[in-house]
Amino acid sequence: MVLMLYGVVQASAQTLSIDTAAESKVLVSVHYGTGWTGGDLVNRYGYINLVGFGVGYKMRNNWFMQTDASFLFGSQVKVPGLLSGITDSYGNITDVNGSPATVSVLCRGVSANIQAGKIIPLSAFQRNAGLMVHLGAGYLNHRIKIETQDQVVPMIELDYKKGYDRLTTGIGMMQFIGYAYIPRYSFYNFYAGIYCIQGITKERRTVYFDQPNQPVSTKNRLDILVGLKVGWFIPFYATQKDYYYEY
Repeated sequence: MVLMLYGVVQASAQTLSIDTAAESKVLVSVHYGTGWTGGDLVNRYGYINLVGFGVGYKMRNNWFMQTDASFLFGSQVKVPGLLSGITDSYGNITDVNGSPATVSVLCRGVSANIQAGKIIPLSAFQRNAGLMVHLGAGYLNHRIKIETQDQVVPMIELDYKKGYDRLTTGIGMMQFIGYAYIPRYSFYNFYAGIYCIQGITKERRTVYFDQPNQPVSTKNRLDILVGLKVGWFIPFYATQKDYYYEY
């Protein structure tokens, strides 16, 4: 009976893997985020999505460096009368054949950052998981995309689009706080939390076709994007250690 109990305990011990030591590893990740606009950005766009990827390196002390890039996209554009100058009395925009055209007005952008941060373990038995905090700086770009599918509308084709797109670029800053879980040799490697992006940006066009008599502002803008972000890590281990067993 004693031998049987000992065997059960031993078997249970072998199935329990506990990360009692942090490891260095290369981390490749993909992510998705929600986005609510603030600052000057709220006057131009509503809800924005972001998707992207990152590449980084986590050291044994759980400090890490990474670079990431995100593609921003949305359909809520708040620029009244943007295309009113090419809209007829029936509310239509006509293509080169004189037929009503289907025109979409969308938000597009890019955020790219170099970041530094740390994963702070919440348990002595799980050193590769815990509170994840990082901050970074880089580049922010956003513009209005005017899309006509397969129809041709001369006044918003090619370089004419630049008169409406509100291209804005500048320095970006980014902060994140959340939870990361990167256990040894597991498929489940993820992070989730709250992020904030701030951009010190400027308008890059010299004239807007929908406001030809109004000078384009040359002042700095403060563009803010805040939301939830989730990502999936694909770790590549720099070192290997034996598992520790606890029972």
